Amino acid sequence: MSGVTAQPRQAPRIGVRLAGTGHCVPDGKITNADFEKLVETSDEWIVQRTGIHERRKCDMDKGESARTLCTKALKRALDDARMEASELDFIILGSVTGEMSCPATACRVGADVGAVGAGALDIIAACSSFVYGLNMAHDMIRSGAIRTAAVLGCDIMSEVMDYTDRGVSILFGDAAGAAIIKATDDTTRGIIASSLHADGSGWKDLYLPRRKRDLPEGVEVPPEKLGYLQMNGREVYKFAVTTFGRLIEETLEKAGIQASDVDQFVCHQSNARILESARTKFGIPESKLHVNIDRYGNCSGGSVPVVLDELRKSGKCQEGEIVLFVAFGGGLTWASSLWRI
Repeated sequence: MSGVTAQPRQAPRIGVRLAGTGHCVPDGKITNADFEKLVETSDEWIVQRTGIHERRKCDMDKGESARTLCTKALKRALDDARMEASELDFIILGSVTGEMSCPATACRVGADVGAVGAGALDIIAACSSFVYGLNMAHDMIRSGAIRTAAVLGCDIMSEVMDYTDRGVSILFGDAAGAAIIKATDDTTRGIIASSLHADGSGWKDLYLPRRKRDLPEGVEVPPEKLGYLQMNGREVYKFAVTTFGRLIEETLEKAGIQASDVDQFVCHQSNARILESARTKFGIPESKLHVNIDRYGNCSGGSVPVVLDELRKSGKCQEGEIVLFVAFGGGLTWASSLWRI
């Protein structure tokens, strides 16, 4: 694989610990029964192919947006960490559905929670965004540049869905999640191994065109369909199935450990069949690979942090455990982050 591949890490002088998490999903739901009224499909067809029963949807008329979900998720993470927003040094927000390109949604979320003065930026790595951001924030702390960071992943996929496109719209939902990480004197804590990858040659299999010039050569999309997510489902599925297993293998090999040494696999929720395939391949018990795609669908950048928060709230992902974060998405991108949290 090409890309930025972390080399075995030297003994750090600064440890990094996971201090708190939070998430927020809207109350609105789209069930498989709702889709039966919109397109030619059935609950059985959707569940067999994806494992999804329902997904969440923001109500724009009530003011719900990426900013409002992220603000609530971050406030909950700060409460969980028993921290004031003023203690944050940096905020990274991964999303393909931020409210504007300028200002960054992270800047406004920081202001909303009271983290005025903290550095803030948005990153775009699609479903891999949270894991990308987690690696970036971790290394900023370990270098000594900052002491505390908030990493958020959020996507309001309902904003970019053509609900007459059965192959795409049944997959996605809206959600936001946040994690607070902090410097610690315990140098055993933090990332053990990580990887960041991209292959831009595969961009046309999953993209969000805003203008006609954004379309791949030879592809025609009606003007009213611009602004909706376009996906070659067959190719994306093949990419995900192949990449998921290889990424886990690569990360474990760099760390010099076995899958059985990992306490929790925090995986992007793209498809229940892909998750089950990885679980079977690596002999991962159900208790070590949390699945929530049945309730939320694919939440893109919000997927991994929501899984993480649900695990922690259920008493899992305890301090000192080994946790592997894995994600893949548009770009095409894929990323991992193996922690002792």
